Amino acid sequence: MRTAAQVLVGYLLLLVLGAVWRLVPLHFAAPDALAVIAVYLGLTARTVVLGGGITLRMAPATLAAIVLGYLADLLAGTPRGTLALAAGVVCVAGQMVQRRLILRGLPASMGVASFAGLLSGIVVLAVRAWGHMTSGRSLREAGMLVVGAVLTGLAGPLVFRVCRWVDARFARTARERDVTLGGLV
Repeated sequence: MRTAAQVLVGYLLLLVLGAVWRLVPLHFAAPDALAVIAVYLGLTARTVVLGGGITLRMAPATLAAIVLGYLADLLAGTPRGTLALAAGVVCVAGQMVQRRLILRGLPASMGVASFAGLLSGIVVLAVRAWGHMTSGRSLREAGMLVVGAVLTGLAGPLVFRVCRWVDARFARTARERDVTLGGLV
């Protein structure tokens, strides 16, 4: 239920961001909320125990990120699977650094969000280059990638807060809810 709620809230966030961002003068680059949600899902992946003693840790969070990425593909009009692949890669990267990272405070969350946006942008550029869909202006695209990563870093703490708010709604105890609202550990 938690991951389904994260996907639903993430989709609504992407929908609102897409509708509002076109009114901002920086319409050529936008914060990558999908990457921030995907890295959050990877950082907070929980263990799911299936029947027969089978445990999954990364699969539900990665599936949720891929589903959200596919929905973002449909919203943005990109070739199907491009943003889904980027979201899956970012989620797996978040899972890989989960035990080595303590995310507390504004600078740390901005840095992680910027890195997630940069990684997502690199994956999208690689897919576009592989499919021969680049514009031929690689310097301009690299500049837009950097601007997008900076905007993602600025918007990241707000997106993390929304994701933590959703997680707090699924907390079993008051202490777990307080820890969730306090930040990622």
